[in-house]
Amino acid sequence: MSSTSQEYDQVIAICRDLFIKKMTDYGSAWRILRLPSLTDQIFIKAQRIRSLQENEVRKVDEDETGEFIGIINYCIMALIQLELGVVDQPDLDVKRATELYDEKISITKTLMENKNHDYGEAWREMRVSSLTDLILQKLLRVKQIEDNKGKTIVSEGIDANYQDMINYSVFALILMKFHE
Repeated sequence: MSSTSQEYDQVIAICRDLFIKKMTDYGSAWRILRLPSLTDQIFIKAQRIRSLQENEVRKVDEDETGEFIGIINYCIMALIQLELGVVDQPDLDVKRATELYDEKISITKTLMENKNHDYGEAWREMRVSSLTDLILQKLLRVKQIEDNKGKTIVSEGIDANYQDMINYSVFALILMKFHE
């Protein structure tokens, strides 16, 4: 499993670097986004991935990697919003946002390692398209939980769904050999 841990770290390093660069360019303007807005941004990215996987003709010469990175970073933003709440004005500098990013990734990676141990790295035998479908399913669940005002009866909360989407996206990027 050390290979998975290293590959995970390599993918996240690329995502984190982009997050920091965008924070430097745009600041924390994303802090004004309510959770459903972030969920919708993730949904758009997941839908685009599915379209790219299904369509034979592409009008824009891009693959899914940028969209999976976007899912990872938007999910981390959503986890931060869950913890800190929405604000009216950007309030995080690059240093603090990066600390929060690292904190959320650490928790999410630990979850991945625990599940990966229990499932025996079954994801390595999956298709990237199946991971995309799982992300879309998680998004529909999150939307339903949001519509239920965050209440669940027996299900995991919104945070667990965002963490799973991060991990599925990392797995997809590893399977696509993006980190190499």
